[in-house]
Amino acid sequence: MDRLYTPWRWDYMVNPKPEHCPFCEYLAQNPSHDPENYILFRAPRAFIVLNRYPYSNGHLMALPNAHVSTLDVLDDETQFELMKLTTYSTQILKSAYHAHGFNVGINIGKAAGAGMEAHLHIHIVPRWVGDTNFMPVIAKTKVMPESLEDVYSRLRRVMQSIQPPVFES
Repeated sequence: MDRLYTPWRWDYMVNPKPEHCPFCEYLAQNPSHDPENYILFRAPRAFIVLNRYPYSNGHLMALPNAHVSTLDVLDDETQFELMKLTTYSTQILKSAYHAHGFNVGINIGKAAGAGMEAHLHIHIVPRWVGDTNFMPVIAKTKVMPESLEDVYSRLRRVMQSIQPPVFES
């Protein structure tokens, strides 16, 4: 029998969710810590971060800087930034991974499947024709061919050639 190890998922599966918000903690740190926190891009009101528990390689999230759980409390400028960062994320992923499509979604509230319901986030998940297989259904395992560090490095390299959105502070 072959074994496929996904040790990075263990903490997420068995440990209780943190009482503090890891997204707010990452954002509060000096930008020099962005690589270890997997923050790819900071805008005045929102940011892009790599999902630590991805559905597929390159799974990104766009989040408001504000610790909020619903869309209706965001001002127009923040909503605009989130959508621009979502678009920018798809551009990065198309270039880095030649994604054929994307699942883009927001889970608001526990009943909707929000794993970190206290801090709103938009999932940007790259997809490819034929990328589904039996592993998630039968083995409850996703096959991730690249480490998070390698994904982060790849996306940072690609970002050097793609013009980021410009926002007013």
